[in-house]
Amino acid sequence: MQAKSEIKFPEKYREGQQKIAWVQKYMPILNVIRREYEQEKPLSGETVSLSIHLEAKTAYLAIVLRDLGARVFVTGCNPLSTQDDVAAALAREENISVFGWHGANEEEYQYALEQVLKAEPDYFIDDGGDLTHLLHGKLKEIGSGIKGGAEETTTGIKRLKAREREGLLNFPMINVNDAYCKHLFDNRYGTGQSVWDAMINNTNLQMSGKTVVVVGYGWCGRGVSMRATGLGARVIICEIDPIKAIEAHMDGYEVMPLKDAAPLGDVFITVTGCIDVIGKEHLSLMRDGVLLANAGHFDVEINKDDLEEIAVEKEEVRENVRAYKTGDGRWLNLLADGRLVNLAGGNGHAAEIMDMSFALQAQSIIYLHREHENLENKLYRVPKDIDHWVALNKLEAMGISIDSLSPEQKTYLEGWE
Repeated sequence: MQAKSEIKFPEKYREGQQKIAWVQKYMPILNVIRREYEQEKPLSGETVSLSIHLEAKTAYLAIVLRDLGARVFVTGCNPLSTQDDVAAALAREENISVFGWHGANEEEYQYALEQVLKAEPDYFIDDGGDLTHLLHGKLKEIGSGIKGGAEETTTGIKRLKAREREGLLNFPMINVNDAYCKHLFDNRYGTGQSVWDAMINNTNLQMSGKTVVVVGYGWCGRGVSMRATGLGARVIICEIDPIKAIEAHMDGYEVMPLKDAAPLGDVFITVTGCIDVIGKEHLSLMRDGVLLANAGHFDVEINKDDLEEIAVEKEEVRENVRAYKTGDGRWLNLLADGRLVNLAGGNGHAAEIMDMSFALQAQSIIYLHREHENLENKLYRVPKDIDHWVALNKLEAMGISIDSLSPEQKTYLEGWE
């Protein structure tokens, strides 16, 4: 029986339908999956639960999974990234139940997560690890019936690796984040563009000529830095990994400790996945008017308690921008409440980028459905043939063809003679 969706502002569904229809046109790989499997319906009789940023691209993924035969239950993975009009439109779709609304408090957010799991899914897709955490804790009994899941964030994968290492992973999981067609494009080009879309739209400020401090030089940090350079900014990288620091230096960026960069920056963007990256010792050194933004999954990278402690006054100066006045008269501007700025303060990655990531997710769920009886309670990489299938379909969608090896060339490369 179809569960009742719980959303707010259902009257907004028409705008949400327009958004979903728009991104569908720019997600050709998901369209291929939908066409190829719509008759076979490989997920018939199965239930799939999703906790992903609830906006238009996610909505279309849910529709594709539904058209593959699944009953789908959807919630967001961040209360500030849920778009109410999209949630309302998706809730009107047959065999899709939606829980969540923009600005949900912590209790409401947890409630929505629990609702998509109380549907007793066979498979689930996680973004950041909240569903996985519940299935190993409060809702462990439901977790015992899970056949498998997929995780698409660096943050979530770190936690899954820790569970696997300690023998505490209770079902097979697919590591979508480390698929080449995910992290090389989503993390780099997706984050790189969407962070600056949000920064510029929320502040209406010029980035050319500013000094941008990027904290973390993983794939997301690379993308943010590359786009900052393209906008004409001076870029400083702060890192703890010596190898990544060398790479940043050889890519042409200045590299220094954050404490040294704090007095120099106009804009600070954290992309580390770690807690308390920017704290009181850094905030006390920053210039008047700096912009502080986080592009990591959780709102823990910029220490908001430290900001509150040093502030003598605070003010909502623009939508998604809160200014904190320090005792010495400086104003420090925090974007999107320190949450994922490109989604809490923007529309997230471009549709063409998420097409690749969500195609990997859809194919991973199909793979789990076919192979779960042969899989152990371990973390698995996306099979290479799925990664290549997504890449080839992306090339075809872009009108690009490439060479292939002849049998002789393949033998030469794979042999020892």
